[in-house]
Amino acid sequence: MSWAPPSDPVNNKNKPIKISQLCELCHCRKAILKRPKNLQKVCKECFFYVFETEIHNTIVTNKLFYPGERVAVGASGGKDSTVLAHIMKLLNERHNYGIDITLLSVDEGIVGYRDDSLATVKRNQKQYGLPLEIVSFKELYNWTMDEIVATAGIRNSCTYCGVFRRQSLDRGAQKLDIHHVITGHNADDMAETVLMNILRGDVARLEKSTAIITQSSGSPIKRSKPFKYSYQKEIVLYAHYKKLDYFSTECTYAPEAFRGTARELMKNLEAVRPSCIIDIIHSGENLVLKEKEQRFKRLAPGQDPLTVNSGFIDGNRCERCGYLSSNKICKACMLLEGLEKNRAAITLEKDSSVDGAARVMRTLEHLSF
Repeated sequence: MSWAPPSDPVNNKNKPIKISQLCELCHCRKAILKRPKNLQKVCKECFFYVFETEIHNTIVTNKLFYPGERVAVGASGGKDSTVLAHIMKLLNERHNYGIDITLLSVDEGIVGYRDDSLATVKRNQKQYGLPLEIVSFKELYNWTMDEIVATAGIRNSCTYCGVFRRQSLDRGAQKLDIHHVITGHNADDMAETVLMNILRGDVARLEKSTAIITQSSGSPIKRSKPFKYSYQKEIVLYAHYKKLDYFSTECTYAPEAFRGTARELMKNLEAVRPSCIIDIIHSGENLVLKEKEQRFKRLAPGQDPLTVNSGFIDGNRCERCGYLSSNKICKACMLLEGLEKNRAAITLEKDSSVDGAARVMRTLEHLSF
């Protein structure tokens, strides 16, 4: 058996590329990835171009901005918000949107997660040269998420966080006198929301779950989602090849969220049909519910909205905090009321001044036989 010398790696680099390995867009560079959205094989340069162009087309088609507008980018330090800040700065300079961009972050008070992600946001602020504003749950509500979980349990953590976080972004924007908040919700998030509303039978939210711009009547703050048609996998690929600095650890309390059920279903569908994410979004866009006669029933003078079964009144103000609410008391104040009722019990339980026989008796009182 004759011996053959190993091939020269230098000569291998000059080996001609097969036609099947070329980028399907430019036909001159080697394809390095397959787009999750349409399975198209593209090179790195073409991927950057089509990804940025698709987002620009979404912005222009939906008229998300106007020249001179001040906008706040919801920055958490994760992949979506980091890519969003990078893309918005890039497209604003490339296409001359004429907008003034500010990073807006919310500190929920999750030790070992949010403090590390905020460090990433602060690095992004320096990298992109954008101003940064941070608002915290502790400052606004006198609660942190760690304290809330210790009081209410982990299974309801996303309910509290979602309500408080949305309100915190609005309050942070009002503090800066900004009336437009941009969030990094992507196509996967939108499709998951449609599935969640279907699984929960949440008809009230189903019809508006795919809106790219949302704004309540009477609210000065509007929200938009430039990543509405961008796949999560492509956002990750963009961040990877651009070598962006982002925080990749999942929230400590996320595994208990109901959204995980919809996400698992979505991934199984995507494995069979990659276009299912966009298909679900389009289905949600074309969904029109049959309007009920009493859904927007006109109220008689002096009639209490709470006495009408289906009298949803958009644009009302909470009697306690003044935030927008469809009821007399907003959801955030109702949640805070429940937490405050349990705060005293938690405080007494952790009171170090109670020791000895008193602490033993208190422990025995909670035991059941």
